[in-house]
This record gives sequence, structure tokens and C-alpha cells, in this order.
Amino acid sequence: MRRIALVARREFVATISTKGFIVGLLIMPALALAFVLVAPRLMNARSPAVRGEVVVIDPTGAVAAEIVAALDPAAIAERRVENLRRTMANADPALGELAASSEAVAQALGQAPVLRTIDRFGETNLEAARAWLLAESPGEPHLAAIVVHPDAMVRRAGRSEFGAYDVYASRALDDATESVIHESVRQAIVTVRLRASGLDRAALEATMRVARPRAVTVAAGGDQQAGRDFNRMLPFILGLLLFAGVIVSGQTLMTSTIEEKSSRVVEVLLAAVSPFQLMAGKLLGQLAVGLIVLLLYVGVGVVALVSFAMLGLLDPMLILYLVGFFLITYLVFGALMIAIGAAVNQIADAQSLMGPVMLLMVAPYLLAPMVSRAPNAPVAVIASFVPPVNAFVMMTRLASPTPPPAWHVLAAMALGLGAAVGCLWFAAKVFKVGLLMHGTPPNVATLIRWARSA
Repeated sequence: MRRIALVARREFVATISTKGFIVGLLIMPALALAFVLVAPRLMNARSPAVRGEVVVIDPTGAVAAEIVAALDPAAIAERRVENLRRTMANADPALGELAASSEAVAQALGQAPVLRTIDRFGETNLEAARAWLLAESPGEPHLAAIVVHPDAMVRRAGRSEFGAYDVYASRALDDATESVIHESVRQAIVTVRLRASGLDRAALEATMRVARPRAVTVAAGGDQQAGRDFNRMLPFILGLLLFAGVIVSGQTLMTSTIEEKSSRVVEVLLAAVSPFQLMAGKLLGQLAVGLIVLLLYVGVGVVALVSFAMLGLLDPMLILYLVGFFLITYLVFGALMIAIGAAVNQIADAQSLMGPVMLLMVAPYLLAPMVSRAPNAPVAVIASFVPPVNAFVMMTRLASPTPPPAWHVLAAMALGLGAAVGCLWFAAKVFKVGLLMHGTPPNVATLIRWARSA
């Protein structure tokens, strides 16, 4: 045990003292901090407003004035913020309140186009409108011609539908400004129709509008009006933490083994320790590295939840389950990766053998959406007992609104430990044979033959 501990300490110190590890460990918090600092500046950046002229041709003589008012830059800006507020409020009432009160949201929408409208009441000469659009203007460009249909206000005899309008655009009209024009004309026509029918638009909209309340989440720490989105994302977050802890330590374990083998350092190490002691020490050293990565990000997440007063939404048992399943998953994939590292001579040779291993790690993410929606469906239950993907699937089920029964969790852990023992036995055999072997890189069949013969 003393020699295993010495190897583990050497592996741990050699890994955490490298610049690459420190940079890799801090890169995600650094990116998050950079986003927090840069995002407000990006939202405050303003692009120049679109400017141009729009001609309104209204044979009815009733809509043009409303279109001119609706195309006013202040009216356009107010309408865009209101539309965004309603959209965000339908998704989450808190977002609707933010959109209504935050100047940054209004700035993120960009400046409203400045459109100077030219009224031409009763003029129906479309050729003149086309010529106007094609004519070069020494001042602001000619952007569009709006032609209101004669029956836009009063339905024709025998028809149940009103008329509408046409828009003729120049090449200078961009899609965003065209959308603004359509929305403005629609608002103007609807307003005039309601007024002609003796209806108050504001009263009608108030009658049809029903505020969406924020759902109250019942948690152990008390009721909270937040966190449903967090609960939906929690299974993916836990799976990502599990994946990150395993891949960081496992990849480092494989590459360090390959480097020691190719540089012949391993021959010196084998003079002092046995192959099993070397393998066990390296596994334990990188296990400590993986735990540091996992606990660091878990700690950052807990601090974030505390700062947003959402800690009550997180069941503390999930952290214990995450650590337990991480240990099991690491032993499985760490054993496979160290076996690959001992079998090949260069990192490039390990790519073909790493393909199936990475597929086993990525496959649970393909099942994650299905499992999170139906955590007790037959597919989710069966996958919970299939090592090595069962750890990822079980974490997804544990973080879902309907967690599995306790015996499912215990059975998944027992099967995971059995798979870990089998992988460790296989890795020990391959490690013993392949560590001092050089030449053509082996395939999977060769590794199995080594394990059977060792």
C-alpha cells in the first residue's frame, strides 16, 4: 500500500502542478465571468438607425393617418418592447417583468427605424409608386410604397373578409424594417376597423388578456416562485459534471501512461514497483484530480444557488449520489483508458481504441432528453441497469421530478461496482502485458487475447 500511495501522490502532484491543468480548471469560470462582463457592453452597442421614406396610398382616406402615427419611431420602439415583454411573460412572468423594466433589453432590440411617411390620399397609380421607388433621392432613400385596398375598412357585398394592403419595396429595404412596416400597417388597420365598429381597442385587449402567474415550487426549504427551469436543466447539469470529472482525469491518465511508456520512464518505475501497484497508484492519483474538478464546480454551483436564493431547490442527497456515481464511473472508464494507454506507443495510436469508449460516454446524452421527460419509462429503467451508461441515466432519473425507488439506485450502484471490478481486472491484465511491449498498435481483439493469456 505504501508504494501505491507514493505512486498516487506522484501522479496527483504531477498533474495539478502543470499549467495546462490550472488553465483547464479555470477556463469555464473565466468564460462565465467574461460573458457577464462583455454581455452588457454588447447589449449597449448601438447600430445606426435605418432611415428612409415611405409613401402611403390610401383610397379610403381613413387609414393613412393611423399608419403615419404607427410608423413614428417612438411608437415603433414602444411596440417592440411591448411585444418582447408579452413574449417573455408567456415563457416566464419574471422575464416579462425584466423586459418591462430593463433599459438594456430595449437597447438590445436596436434603434427603431426612422421612416418619413408621405401621404397620398386617393392616389391609386401604382406605376407612379413604382417609379417613385426606382427614382434616386438626393436625401433619404425611398424604401417602400404601402397601398391600402379599397375594401380594407368596409367589406365588399357578399364577402365575409375585409381587404388588406400591398407593400412594394425597393432594394434598400431590409427584412427587419419590412417587418416593422407590416406590423405598423396591421396595427393601424385594426385600430380603424375597431373604431368604425364602436369598439375600444384598449378595452378589448384588456378583456382578452389574462396574466400568467408564476408557478410556486414547493421545496423542503419553503415555497419558492422560481426554479422550474432550473429543475428542467438539473439532470443535464449533473450529467455534464459527471462527464467532465471522468473525462478530465481519464484523459490525463491515458496520456501520462503513453508518455511514460514512449519515453521509457515506465521501465525505471517498474524496477521499484509492480505493474499492479503502478496502475493502482496512477488510478488513485487521477481519481483525486477528478474529485477536485468535480467538487470545485459543484461548489461554484452551490454558491450561485445561494446568491440567487435557490439553494432549497437542490436536494443535498443529489451531491452524494453524484460523488458516488462519479467514483464508480471513473473506475470503469479510468481502467479502460489506462489499459489503452499501456497498449499503445503514441497518442495517435490510441484514437481508434478510444472511439468505443467515448461512444459509451456520449451515448447517455442521447438518452437524456427522453429519460428526463419520462424517467420511469421502460427504456429509462432498463438503461439504469446497463453498465457503464447506468450511472449517467440514474443521475438523470434522480434529478427528475419523479425520482426512482431506492432499490433502483442501490441495484444500479451494485451493477456499476461489478462492472468496475471487471474493467479493473481487464485493465490489470492488459497493463501487465502491454506496458513493456512496443511495435504495431493492437486492436480490441488483441487486448482481449492479452487479458486471457496474462
